[in-house]
Amino acid sequence: MPMGRIVVTGAGGFVGRALCAELLRRRHPVRGALRENAIASALLKGVESVVVGSVNAATDWRAALAGCDAVVHLAARVHAMDDRASDPLAGFREVNTDGTLNLARQAAQAGVRRFVFVSSIKVNGEGRAAAYLETDAPAPQDPYAISKWEAEQGLQRIARETGLEVVVLRPPLVYGPGVKANFLQLMQAVQRGWPLPLGAIHNRRSLLFLGNFVDAIRLCVVHPDAAGQTFLLDDGGPVSTPELIRALAHAMGRPARLLAVPAGVLELAGMLLGKRAAVGRLAGSLYADSSRIRSRLEWAPPYSMEAGLAATVAGLST
Repeated sequence: MPMGRIVVTGAGGFVGRALCAELLRRRHPVRGALRENAIASALLKGVESVVVGSVNAATDWRAALAGCDAVVHLAARVHAMDDRASDPLAGFREVNTDGTLNLARQAAQAGVRRFVFVSSIKVNGEGRAAAYLETDAPAPQDPYAISKWEAEQGLQRIARETGLEVVVLRPPLVYGPGVKANFLQLMQAVQRGWPLPLGAIHNRRSLLFLGNFVDAIRLCVVHPDAAGQTFLLDDGGPVSTPELIRALAHAMGRPARLLAVPAGVLELAGMLLGKRAAVGRLAGSLYADSSRIRSRLEWAPPYSMEAGLAATVAGLST
């Protein structure tokens, strides 16, 4: 499908910068929607920037949407800003639900044809060993996932009312050069040779390399058969936490120092130390079956997990 200018929200972020680079490489004109002028310096040369301010139900998107054919909505609240809030869901809804639906309504009014919404595999649920599918009944468990699921439902209503072509993507954990948070901490632990008490874990987790993610997003922007679809994404199969650590160690040329501590002992330690959620992420399963996008859009990840980890590790040393 021929595509004109593409608006990318969150264009200055981890995924946004990589997506803009890929779109430019494919010769798509790109407009980055930013929260503030200070972020504009992070954009690549060739990306037009528009400052829209905070994302909520009152955001004025007219300048960003003018003359555009598609929107890729990456901007989101991922972490609670104030753990003391009496209603933590409200903060997530303000950005992820109300802000998304406000943007979609204005996009439809502006004549935008396609709206690609980056949601989360956590909409499906968390913790089961079997693979999640797009046909599963959603079971979001935390405020972030609930706000994303509510946004998905609202987008489907807008699509029915206006004809806006909505595509929903539910990625798992995304890694790549410049990754932060828990994945970075795990890499640093492996790099420093710390013994990790994770050798007895037998879980199944999906990962998604940044290069594969932006390739899938771009395809969903342009492919006619993506309209109206929800897709799960991954690198091509699950990996256990010990397998991931061994792969990272191999990419670093370091030994994998794994201790076979029983999962029950880890859970107890996590509860006593106030790290129950962190232990759950390392020991639990979250497996996405990406066969639908592979069959419907004939998508194949351009990078293997091994290549993705090697690029991520190389970024750690620069």
